[in-house]
This record gives sequence, structure tokens and C-alpha cells, in this order.
Amino acid sequence: MDLFNTIQDPIHLDMPDADVIYYPNFFSHQEANSIFKKLLNVIQWQQDDITVFGKTHLQPRLTALYANNDNPYSYSNITMKPHPFTKELLLIKGKIETISKTEFTTCLLNLYRNGKDSNGWHADNEKELGKEPIIASVSFGEERWFHFKHKNKSDLKKKLLLQHGSLLIMQGKTQEYWLHQIPKSKKVLNPRINLTFRIIK
Repeated sequence: MDLFNTIQDPIHLDMPDADVIYYPNFFSHQEANSIFKKLLNVIQWQQDDITVFGKTHLQPRLTALYANNDNPYSYSNITMKPHPFTKELLLIKGKIETISKTEFTTCLLNLYRNGKDSNGWHADNEKELGKEPIIASVSFGEERWFHFKHKNKSDLKKKLLLQHGSLLIMQGKTQEYWLHQIPKSKKVLNPRINLTFRIIK
């Protein structure tokens, strides 16, 4: 029996200046399949313009913001206003909160339609997230590689294949010292949905 196949046995990533925990099978395969189909259809997905180095183009993924309050969330010169949590999101949130012992207010969702969709190097360190934010990231659908690199030490890098139904928790000083990304991939043909729960007070 694989010791990592239960929620009770998380993987603590060996990363200096960070606190990152990975649950490969946070949801069963059957649960993950059901959630993926529901989220694909019930979430109000949008595609915003993003400006990088003075050039404006469509963001290379679809996004949505849901919360239990009206607080907007801003990143990369995009300001999003939240929809009220759906029943599906509340169920997912409740399960994560049991494990993390944290109450989340907000969820930023990403829909990567295929391998052409991506998310460039960044840290989730916006001021509205507060100091040492905790980010709980759940993945459904196609597996995608998640890359880390240290901001100050170029030799410190890590990558992790985020599985269907997995949970990744980043907390402590992770956002202060590390960047992360979802790179493009020609091998990926199918969609992935990523939910990132966070606290915006």
C-alpha cells in the first residue's frame, strides 16, 4: 500500500524558506471526476485582458472569482469582483478547511483549456492577502507540471506534477521567497481546473 494514498499522509516538500504540503489524492478519482464536470459547467468563466511589458493581450486561461464577501481581488493590473460561493465550492472549501485548520474567504479559479494555456512566474503576495498568506490549491482534470524557483538562489528549483483531485498548500514564507508557474506544454490536450483558496479580509 502506498503511504501517500491517504489524506492522513501528506508529502512535505523539501524547500528552504518555504512550507509546502502536497496531498496527491485529496479527492477520490470518482469525486474528482464529478467535481470537474460540475465546475466546468456552473462556474462563470471569463477571459480578461492582461498587460505585460506595455503590450495588452488576452490572458492565456479563463478565470473566475468567488467569495463569501464583496472584497475584490487585484493582480497583474486586473481587478476581479467575486460571485457568491456555489454549493460545490462550499463543499470543497469545507473539506480543505478541515485539513488546513484555516477559514478561507475567497477562491480564484483557473481553467486551462489545453497545454497552450499557462500561468507565468509569479508569487501570490498581493497586499490584500496579508503577510505570510496561506494558499490552498486544488486540481481537477488534466495533470500539469507546477514549477517553483527561489527568488534569491538560482540553483533552488522544484517541480511537481499536480494530479487530478490533489491538494497543494503553500504557507509560511513560501510567497516571500519563491515564485511558481504553470508552463505551456505541447503534450497537454485536455482541460484542467485549478481552485486557489485564499483569505481576503
